[in-house]
Amino acid sequence: MEHAPQVTSRLSLDPALVREARELARRAGQPIVDLARTHTTVSVERAVLRLAGLAGADGDGMPWVNRLSDAVARSAGLEHGVALPAWDALLTGNYADLGALARAAAAGQVRFRVPAGADARAARSAADAALAAGIGRIDAQRAARDRLIAQTAQPPMPWIYLIVATGDIYEDIPQAQAAARAGADIIAVIRSTGQSLLDYVPEGATREGFAGTYATQENFRLMRAALDDVSRELGRYVRLTNYASGLCMPEIAALAGLERLDMMLNDCMYGIIFRDINPRRTFIDQRFSRQIHARAGIVINTGEDNYLTTADAVDAAHTVVVSQLLNEFFGTEAGLADSQLGLGHAFEISPDVPDSFVLELAHAQLIRELFPRAPLKYMPPTKHMTGNVFAGYLLDAFFNLAGMLTDQSILLVGMMTEGIHTPFLADRDLALENVRYVRDAAARLGESFRPVPGGFLDRRAGEVLAEAVALLRRITDEGLLNAIADGTFGITRRPADGGRGLDGVIEQAPGYVNPAREILEDPERAPSAPPPVPALTKIGARS
Repeated sequence: MEHAPQVTSRLSLDPALVREARELARRAGQPIVDLARTHTTVSVERAVLRLAGLAGADGDGMPWVNRLSDAVARSAGLEHGVALPAWDALLTGNYADLGALARAAAAGQVRFRVPAGADARAARSAADAALAAGIGRIDAQRAARDRLIAQTAQPPMPWIYLIVATGDIYEDIPQAQAAARAGADIIAVIRSTGQSLLDYVPEGATREGFAGTYATQENFRLMRAALDDVSRELGRYVRLTNYASGLCMPEIAALAGLERLDMMLNDCMYGIIFRDINPRRTFIDQRFSRQIHARAGIVINTGEDNYLTTADAVDAAHTVVVSQLLNEFFGTEAGLADSQLGLGHAFEISPDVPDSFVLELAHAQLIRELFPRAPLKYMPPTKHMTGNVFAGYLLDAFFNLAGMLTDQSILLVGMMTEGIHTPFLADRDLALENVRYVRDAAARLGESFRPVPGGFLDRRAGEVLAEAVALLRRITDEGLLNAIADGTFGITRRPADGGRGLDGVIEQAPGYVNPAREILEDPERAPSAPPPVPALTKIGARS
């Protein structure tokens, strides 16, 4: 995103308190960064192989990156990284490529080692070259995005975000294109239920999903090509979103960069709280994922809105702010620009609460002013939607109005049938009509929105900020992992030694090598001239 939102200060926030909040978030987050710098995971190592070009799966559908990394782990371990053992075996065994090595390794024909001396230098050189080429492909895709935006147009904010997901990628494509023609600026292909718990990435185009469509490299490619076609047709660039979360977070981030996705759901604590994925595994994976997103020019979307589906939206408002400040610290530490921090929040206060709309405005404006350069993602009401579709449609209109008044950057389209059934195309069309009406009718209203200094709205914003700072002080004292174990976020307790994926966390040994991370942390190591930009393919064409 080239331009930061234009934010007008409307609240009487204490600048010293804002500075303290950010400093406390840094102090709370630094031990987690130290953990991520000194550990790796099986998914980080598989992502290294994917960035080096290893793709495909065996006859059982298990990806070759899993087969190769598992074989390395069995005979050499992964504490030195997958790169040295894999490229040493590639060179000394005279295999044609990583695919041939993976097939031999899966058949038990390769014994890996951690090389030393001249062999180590040769393996390191070959791995460096392979990873530089892979990251060069991500650079080329970022250039392709810039070129297509220049050829079409950058849509004005707020960007309208719509979800499609039938389970069948070939059904998703026409729905996504129809949504773009009806006004959607961002298409999110929601992921099949349970994919975040798979410790491998499915392969190929998929036609059977559960409440969503599997995130695969081929599905990414097909949808990106379809949205490129409709972008040219409409004369504006339509963005594509998916999910870099779960046990394969770094791998999906790598695939998103290679296939030119524009946004990825990537929250520092969502998988921990709502999918019971081990906290250490999640934090280590998310740092490497965000380094890839930073390089690819991908905007992350964070998941603070989910906390308000399990906790009260008034009482827990400050936990949203705390999570956003942590996401900001973790994101910028990993290299993300402010314009890539799509911090999330939601319109989830019960409509039965007195002054509910005023409270929603206070929360939304507070977050807008705390993060003035971030493309905030504002989520519509879900928890309090009922079978009364007329009341639901009205609630969504109030949500859209709050988004316009407080300069939100990304408005997820609310559905009046939320919680009743998977929305029909007609439901989405009506929801988009709602957004368009409010956006066009209230486009200039925000410039006249001025809360009374010291009034109810202004005081409420200050109270939430003060509560956030108090919570950050406690988290800094007791440690973030302990705070998560205590149920601080989303009222769900997740201990640091529990959850799925802990067995995939590995402490790095002296001499650990990850050429991809080294390149991502030192842009000067990247190729000075990226390879040619890949062709922008049509639907159904093969790359």
